[in-house]
Amino acid sequence: MPATVRNVAREKLEQGQLALGVGVRMTRSVEIAKAMAVAGFDWLFLDMEHGVMSLEACAQISTAALDADIAPIARVPNGEYAIATRALDNGALGIVMPHVDSAAEAKEVVNRLKYPPVGHRSMGGIGPHYGLRSVSSSEAASALNAANLTIVMLETPTAIANADEIAAVPGIDVLLIGTNDLCAEMGIHGDFGNARVADAYGTMIAAARKHGKFPGMAGIYNETIMPRYIEMGARFVLGGQDAAFMAAGAAQRTGFLRKLPVGAA
Repeated sequence: MPATVRNVAREKLEQGQLALGVGVRMTRSVEIAKAMAVAGFDWLFLDMEHGVMSLEACAQISTAALDADIAPIARVPNGEYAIATRALDNGALGIVMPHVDSAAEAKEVVNRLKYPPVGHRSMGGIGPHYGLRSVSSSEAASALNAANLTIVMLETPTAIANADEIAAVPGIDVLLIGTNDLCAEMGIHGDFGNARVADAYGTMIAAARKHGKFPGMAGIYNETIMPRYIEMGARFVLGGQDAAFMAAGAAQRTGFLRKLPVGAA
């Protein structure tokens, strides 16, 4: 049978829908995959840049996600291609590479993360993407090149200025603005609604559309500001993080319980 690999996030993007992601920084249990799929998310953001998640935990959660109809996508520290390719070998369906400022850097990302003939990634053997079935290397390379999302983060004014050239790089799938770092670099920490940020999103989205790539948004969870950039065209959207959701849900429950009248002892 063909070695096809399903990526729910890619499917949503290709259908013109939002691909909604959830950050996994605190959770280490594989149950997070099914829980977030049930909640309606399309992809897991397995953060190995700022979080302390190990590669082993990333692989375990990724393998579980493959059977839960939610795409496991790992962020690695900038330039850590050994971690990135091992994550891909062991279940991930995409890599987020942070701090990409130029087309040359984007080309290197593709070169390292895509199999020949697109790039020069090494073949890793039988993996969880195929249910541990034995498939030919040519089938596997073609299927995974088609399924995996190669995502570059634009996090500086330089990256935004180079957005058109970055988007033109073959093999790049998503341009994702890291809004926290972009604001910091602009000297406007946390001012996500600033006109300069809106202009940056406009520039990135126009570049992505021009070259057939998907525009992404990360770092903004304000329910007043998020709709603005989604209406502009952001499609690959990080919707929140596990720790924040857990704290908010717990606070809602204790808030309800604390208001209940207490009967006599």
